[in-house]
Amino acid sequence: MSRSLHIHLVAICGTGMGALAVMLKSLGHRVTGSDEHVYPPMSTVLSEQRITVFNGYAASNLDPPPDLVVIGNAVSRGNPEAEAVLERKIRYASMPEALKTYFLWDRKPVVVAGTHGKTTTTAMLAWVFTETGLDPSYIVGGVPIGWQTGARLGSGDLFILEGDEYDSAFFDKRAKFLHYLPDTVIINNIEFDHADIYDSLDGIELAFKRLVNIIPENGLLIGPADDTRVRALASRAFCPVHTLGASPDARWSVRDVSNDPGGTSFDLYELGARRARLMIGQLGMHNVRNALSVVAAARHYGVSWPDIARGLETFPGVKRRLEVRGEVNGVTVYDDFAHHPTAVKATLEALKEALPNRRVWAVFEPRSATTIRRNFQQAYGAAFDNADRVLIAPVYLPEKAPEGNRFSVNELVEELRDRGVEASAPGNADRMVSQLVEGAVPGDRIVFMSNGGFGGILDKTLTALKKKHAEEASRKQD
Repeated sequence: MSRSLHIHLVAICGTGMGALAVMLKSLGHRVTGSDEHVYPPMSTVLSEQRITVFNGYAASNLDPPPDLVVIGNAVSRGNPEAEAVLERKIRYASMPEALKTYFLWDRKPVVVAGTHGKTTTTAMLAWVFTETGLDPSYIVGGVPIGWQTGARLGSGDLFILEGDEYDSAFFDKRAKFLHYLPDTVIINNIEFDHADIYDSLDGIELAFKRLVNIIPENGLLIGPADDTRVRALASRAFCPVHTLGASPDARWSVRDVSNDPGGTSFDLYELGARRARLMIGQLGMHNVRNALSVVAAARHYGVSWPDIARGLETFPGVKRRLEVRGEVNGVTVYDDFAHHPTAVKATLEALKEALPNRRVWAVFEPRSATTIRRNFQQAYGAAFDNADRVLIAPVYLPEKAPEGNRFSVNELVEELRDRGVEASAPGNADRMVSQLVEGAVPGDRIVFMSNGGFGGILDKTLTALKKKHAEEASRKQD
């Protein structure tokens, strides 16, 4: 190994940045960092690794000057440390660039990309490969249930990466995944998202075209047979392409899909020949597709059918992906990251298919940079068709959307009512909790959907449900 460096990470508490910090430390480098909001779980992980983290940004955090400063994509011009780096000519890099430089050249990166399902597919793949004994490295944009962190530096030659199309840094507007030197690429789907950096779907498609264009001839592209955008990209690939889906024309296809509260099972076919009956603990056809991607990649790297089956069946899922957070008096509460109409629709369809006779409450917060705009105003109407009751929270920081292009909660509520869905906009978290606690009955499912903290509403609801149940039990005893 080359000499030990002092590497400082600006915005170190992000999921990817924190993972990179731990990996750099494992190489023997002295690692420090800074962030404006230092909080668990990443602050705990960094503390356990004895990585010094400054709370707040200041030019003095760069005294004496580090050998390298890694600047996260959450950092903008005007940040005191970014300005000091530019003024003092301190060597700097983006997170994906540093990841490539220190970890990817000597490994075989497997990049999981697409608008939806990246985190679950990446985690599922990392789980299967780990359980098989391949000891891969991985960085997942979430934390698999039961794992302490979503990142690890393994001894094997595979590196599994969640490939984000978001930009790399304020000085590098290329998509992150263009840095990842892919040997294998999984593209789950391509839709419009990230309205804060992409003006249209054309811009997103261009990023994916560039990704496909850097897969080597001895690499592999995996994608759905029924996604016209992915298929168009695949037609231009220089490497082999494996298609997947429900269609028998796909290389990897499924039949006889069965859903129940415990998960989803299906028959897997390769080139029309039945290979196995597989089971996953996750609900919905979208997770079956995620599993097909994992199967295609696993077989490409020589994983046996028994190992694939065992890995998929034991995969526990990812936190905040239809994660059961509690059950009180027969009312089950889920936490879900869905913040795009396609993801909302898939989540609610999965629940309804597995539990057709149970009432589903959908509690949704318009929070992402795209959702707070009007891009999906109409699409969200149909997204909630499988919900019985819908509560819509106020738009989170609406001022971040351009004036005249802001999402309307009231319009969505009216659209849902026109479609026959019982919907309301209570106005704040306390009112929503009251409606949920007063209206929920045993057997109901409550799904909280947000890509943020949602004001702690989930824990407040569980606490209120427990209080109500205890009071009812007490009255019965009296």
